[in-house]
Amino acid sequence: MESREPLTPDNLQALQERDASARPRPTTEDLRADGRFEVTELRVPGPLDAPDVTLVSARPSGLAGPLPLLYYMHGGAMIMGNAWSVLPRILREWAAPLGLAVISVEYRLAPHAQYPQPLEDCYAGLAWAAGHAAELDIDPDRIIIGGKSAGGGLAAALALLARDRGGPRALGQLLLCPMLDDRNSTFSSHQMTGLGTWDLTSNATAWKALLGARHGTADLPPYAAPSRATDLSGLPPAYIDVGSAEMFRDEDVAYANAIWQAGGQAELHVWPGAYHGFDSLAPQAALSQDARKTRTRWLRRLLG
Repeated sequence: MESREPLTPDNLQALQERDASARPRPTTEDLRADGRFEVTELRVPGPLDAPDVTLVSARPSGLAGPLPLLYYMHGGAMIMGNAWSVLPRILREWAAPLGLAVISVEYRLAPHAQYPQPLEDCYAGLAWAAGHAAELDIDPDRIIIGGKSAGGGLAAALALLARDRGGPRALGQLLLCPMLDDRNSTFSSHQMTGLGTWDLTSNATAWKALLGARHGTADLPPYAAPSRATDLSGLPPAYIDVGSAEMFRDEDVAYANAIWQAGGQAELHVWPGAYHGFDSLAPQAALSQDARKTRTRWLRRLLG
């Protein structure tokens, strides 16, 4: 696995521009996949005094509802990515076989938007969706929040925020290689320095872009970096997976452990030899196929 050019403050803007032009952004028509899915772009009220939030809502065509909902946050280190690019695979692998509705959130990106703005965008969209469940034909008692990498960190933060605000209660949280800890103090964060697709330099750059002067401070709220949480009780059941050869390994394992110690439910998978984003970069690998099947089985059990 060759290493990528690390993200630094000097190249951040150039990498953002390259990502915005190179990352696929399928149209609504593309996502409909010859009529297999119903897809709508929604503009819903954002946080107080903030712009509206775009939600991409999709579901298998012709299914009688109300359907369970996967409310999903894309990856991209809080600085890249979009709500559209993740949907073809989610629709193919989860929505169609499991009869799931999906909403993908287009949250504001750092450094132009800093904490708490991206998270508040995600919360506003979740609250809107739960409050408009009848018109969306979804079951408000069967909403799973999920995301990958930065999106997994946002999903974990969203579960904490919804618990503490008395907001929509999720059925589960799907945290795929989640980005949880701004402190970069774990063994694995240093063990993987200069290696793989995402390392210490890149991670520190992304967290600084999101948190600005609050990065690394002692009083950072858990909603900014969920590893800071001291109370993980009362959360929805979590699925956490991570590679053994990525810097997020130790923070993700610790998060699962902290959920267990608080009396909660977590299913943890550490994929041997896997690097960050392995299943996207090497989708045909046996390990990638195992990881994707295992996530699907967890979703199927949860939806029961």
